[in-house]
Amino acid sequence: MGRMFRRFRIGNGKTERKVPASSVELVKSFNNTLLNKLQKKGFLMQNDFGTNLQKLINTAKTLAAGDKGLLALDESISTCNKRFAKYGIPQTEEFRRAWRELIVTTSGLSESISGAILFDETIHQKKKDGTPFITIIINSGIIPGIKVDIGAKEMAGHPGEKITEGLDGLRARLAEYSQMGVRFAKWRSVIAMGDGIPSWGCINANAHALARYAALCQEAGLVPVVEPEVLMGGVHTMEQCGEVTAKVLRTVFDQLYIQRVMLEGMILKTNMVLPGLTCPKQETVNDVADATVQCLLQAVPAAVPAITFLSGGQSASFASDRLNAMNIRFKSRAPWALSFSFGRAIQQPALDIWQGREANVSVAQQALYHRAKCNRDARRGKYDSEIERVS
Repeated sequence: MGRMFRRFRIGNGKTERKVPASSVELVKSFNNTLLNKLQKKGFLMQNDFGTNLQKLINTAKTLAAGDKGLLALDESISTCNKRFAKYGIPQTEEFRRAWRELIVTTSGLSESISGAILFDETIHQKKKDGTPFITIIINSGIIPGIKVDIGAKEMAGHPGEKITEGLDGLRARLAEYSQMGVRFAKWRSVIAMGDGIPSWGCINANAHALARYAALCQEAGLVPVVEPEVLMGGVHTMEQCGEVTAKVLRTVFDQLYIQRVMLEGMILKTNMVLPGLTCPKQETVNDVADATVQCLLQAVPAAVPAITFLSGGQSASFASDRLNAMNIRFKSRAPWALSFSFGRAIQQPALDIWQGREANVSVAQQALYHRAKCNRDARRGKYDSEIERVS
């Protein structure tokens, strides 16, 4: 039988070389060697991150290690309030604080969670006894992160499309968060699919903003989580989602290269390749796994240490099942870790139980722990949807 080959983007992100499927580490080594040679000859400028380089690489590796993943605890005040409203939970700062205290004090959470992405309000909050949340997170062995974009706004001249804002003053905010103990950050851009969209203008503007954010993060010694999300809403097919996702990712990595972002010191957070929520044809778990990884192999350089998937409105069990299938089928061959960065897909069952009542905290924490563990199992390819309940 002939040897299996795969193509990887190397060097400047545009050159392709066909290598044996078992030679992922060789590709990474070639990528680094080529960049070093080009820099020495003056074709490329060295990025000026100084002593941050190894720190960034180590943090990114730690976030991807141990079959753990990220907990997205970065819902905005308005988003959190909307979720509370469904249960009749008072939409106040104190109830948001109580909900987040429930999460960060869950025993054993660090067994499955390597990093927690916080919101600005959350990072300044404390337990009832006055202990800062960030202290609890660090002491539990979880790396604290922070969402730094200020939201997606309507994009001028592009009806139905949005641009994420927040670059103004970002350098100072990153320095402040770093002093608080934060070691990574997140910026989310949203790409909608529909009649005539996404446009190149929207894709390019968001990719440029993501790259500038990532460069500022690395300058500050923080690992950037780069999140371009192709939204699930719509009637588009899985194939159409794959085409748009690949186009978006290629554009993002072109911009990251232009802005001299070190790929080994970042993490990609992105969507799975899925049919739209209202598409008549909903693909199987294995079809989604295959389409997603094939798309990523065509668009994401091997130097990136980890790809963490967002749940994007999927149910908790669907998100875990699809991640599990990817790791069963591709873990031994993929050049990057296939991980998770879930919010609702981890938190929702616990919120269903808690509903703002102190008496429900313990049981809700058990549900949260269980959901986190399910996703660690999915990273190992050992998740079983039949046990989707707290025993």
